[in-house]
Amino acid sequence: MAIRLGDVVPDFSAETTEGHIDFHAWKDGKWAVLFSHPRDFTPVCTTELGAVAKLKPEFDKRNTVVVGLSVDPIDSHARWAQDIKDVTGQTLNFPLIGDPDKSIANAYDMIHPNASDTATVRSVFVIGPDNKLKLTLTYPASTGRNFLEILRVIDSLQLTAKHKVATPADWKNGDDVIIVPAVSDEDARKLYPDYVTKKPYLRVTKQPS
Repeated sequence: MAIRLGDVVPDFSAETTEGHIDFHAWKDGKWAVLFSHPRDFTPVCTTELGAVAKLKPEFDKRNTVVVGLSVDPIDSHARWAQDIKDVTGQTLNFPLIGDPDKSIANAYDMIHPNASDTATVRSVFVIGPDNKLKLTLTYPASTGRNFLEILRVIDSLQLTAKHKVATPADWKNGDDVIIVPAVSDEDARKLYPDYVTKKPYLRVTKQPS
């Protein structure tokens, strides 16, 4: 069964390129990005893993751990790491899970029979400190993932978890935000005294710090 937004994600134990992990304990109250790739030595995913390695300092700034997964074993991941460095110039700096029995892939509904009955689809799960699913995305094999967008989403999720705001279309960190409808005008004026009413249901304010 698919995991839905707000569900506590399945815990699991796994071997990775950085040793054994118990997922919930390993993330230890941090945000997490778990993303799958269908097979090792696939062209699009080679570029993606390099992109994530390059952006790892940005994930670190957001108190977010990243971990990849495929149904290939750890020794295959280790060999692939050299190709990733050759192609992207980036050294793998986050763990890759080996899931040859597909137990984790099945628990997270990463195998879609209409796409492939033998390999994971290219899914992304953003998981909060409470171990609940905050966002999921699934990409086709032909389209590389935009991990800058994943960082943007994490910025929004972390901001809106702390403040009574939502982020508008194409929002970036530092842009104006929307006061959520559940906040009355009276309370909004106390919280965000300089807010602007665009429509009775659409009130805009500077991003809270």
